[in-house]
Amino acid sequence: MAGRIEDYALIGDMQTAALVCRDGTVDWLCLPRFDSHAVFAGLLGTEEHGFWRLGPAHAADAEPPTAARRSYRGDSLILESEWDTPRGTVRVTDFMPPRDGAPQLIRIVEGVTGRVPMRSALRMRFSYGRVVPWVHKHEGRTVAVAGPDSVWFDTEAETYGKALTTYADFTVAPGDRIAFTISWQPSHKQPPPLPEPEASLEATEDFWREWVEHCTYHGPYREAVIRSLITLKALTYAPTGGIVAAPTTSLPEDIGGVRNWDYRYTWLRDAAITLSSLLRTGYREEARAWREWLLRAVAGDPENLQIMYGIAGERELGEAELDWLPGYECSAPVRVGNGAAHQLQLDVYGEVTEALHLGHMTGLARNDYASLLQLKLIRYLEDHWQEPDEGIWEVRGPRRHFVHSKVMAWVAVDRTIKLIESGDADGPLERWKELRDDIHRDVCEKGYDKERNTFTQSYGSQELDASLLLIPQMGFLPPDDKRVIGTIEAIQRELSTPDGFILRYPTEGDREGVDGLPGDEGAFLACSFWMADDLAMIGRVDEARKLFEKLLALRNDLGLLAEEWDPRLKRQVGNFPQAFSHVPLIDTALRLTASGAYGG
Repeated sequence: MAGRIEDYALIGDMQTAALVCRDGTVDWLCLPRFDSHAVFAGLLGTEEHGFWRLGPAHAADAEPPTAARRSYRGDSLILESEWDTPRGTVRVTDFMPPRDGAPQLIRIVEGVTGRVPMRSALRMRFSYGRVVPWVHKHEGRTVAVAGPDSVWFDTEAETYGKALTTYADFTVAPGDRIAFTISWQPSHKQPPPLPEPEASLEATEDFWREWVEHCTYHGPYREAVIRSLITLKALTYAPTGGIVAAPTTSLPEDIGGVRNWDYRYTWLRDAAITLSSLLRTGYREEARAWREWLLRAVAGDPENLQIMYGIAGERELGEAELDWLPGYECSAPVRVGNGAAHQLQLDVYGEVTEALHLGHMTGLARNDYASLLQLKLIRYLEDHWQEPDEGIWEVRGPRRHFVHSKVMAWVAVDRTIKLIESGDADGPLERWKELRDDIHRDVCEKGYDKERNTFTQSYGSQELDASLLLIPQMGFLPPDDKRVIGTIEAIQRELSTPDGFILRYPTEGDREGVDGLPGDEGAFLACSFWMADDLAMIGRVDEARKLFEKLLALRNDLGLLAEEWDPRLKRQVGNFPQAFSHVPLIDTALRLTASGAYGG
């Protein structure tokens, strides 16, 4: 069985990523890209679906020992795990060097004390665990081939095959360093170059050290902010600038349930808010690359703006179910692709426009097509903002007039008006000012419940929705407006878990809820950070700080967050690590630092 979601560490090379468990098992790796087929899919199945375990040798009928300690080396994505055994202590260093060529996963075993027997067990299974590759020797190297893919395995340790698995048994003493590397290559090409593990380790450490030096945040939450920024950088596909929402698919929002989705794509919403955090912490190059990705993805067709694209701008992300995988802790189905790609989500226009506006305000070099795109998006909204949509949470039930969608349509128009007023674009200024007023009036009349003094999830509904917490953050209403305060307090009453975290919206257990799905889900971490932001904005800064620090305590030992927190099971759930959790962590840290609302 795979480990708990929070038991995993992330390593990556900004083109793909691997998850490494506390026992030294790589249970998830897609090659060569985030959205490629998995070579190790044990995370969503069993060991039969692919894994790579490297750690102290143990009896065949015993559980693999877990590391006594693990941490990232400084501010990097280099993982160091240490085991204390009766025979001594051993360290394993795992990393993926940033690359232009073949992707590599490198694991270096180092003896610390004593003499420790070790074992590497490598079981490669292509196509998400469905295809057993042809494993053979080629000029002294081990290679696994299946169809278009080949994975090359290099080590100085002696290896042998047994039960369709490649093993190495060896012993390390103090000072011994033995490296293991897998490299992906198209199967029709020549073998990839022999790896240079020690040089790659030094180069990888240099890369992360230099990148972190650009961070402009030096406040009291710097450790949490830096780790979140590194995670966001790791989720960026370097060749194109696209940003994946998470490196995994189908990690469940409800253990044993059907709320399992593929997040290895670029959501415009997630990428836009990621861009916002990167810009506000000094990372303009990533912002520029994402803007270029956006312009290529949307191309000359902004009227058909999708909510998500592939990491190179692909539009077709057809959803399918992998019925040979039982799912994480039997949470089926396992899905690849995402059928929500062609939903109508009007809030996306606001998020994209806000990101472009922020880039403009922070001095990102002017791009005339970006301004033209912004104008085209508003012309589309002008004709369609009054339509119902699927909303921010991608409901699979009927379309509604979601209040958050209307608020973000207002944001799109408001930011475009500011662009025109700055002199960097031309447009029908007075007409769009009237449009902005019309949307604002519509939301306040139809999306607000006067009796309960709260905005509601959609026009005419009684349900609440945590996305309403963004109303003051987007400038739709000032924080001291009684309707804003009423909404915050209503969400605290009706959408809080017993430990104070925030649900996205009500769910109905076994009955189909507003999102068209059965089952419940955990507290949505982004929404909980939004609550902390709002509390700070309305002057309840001590309460905001306490909630923020409770949220920080939910991170795993390496500072990583999934999408949600299950208050019943007291564990992380959903795809991992999740950009949509780490971005608001950064935003809240910046806000609390600016307000002086922090302990110590």
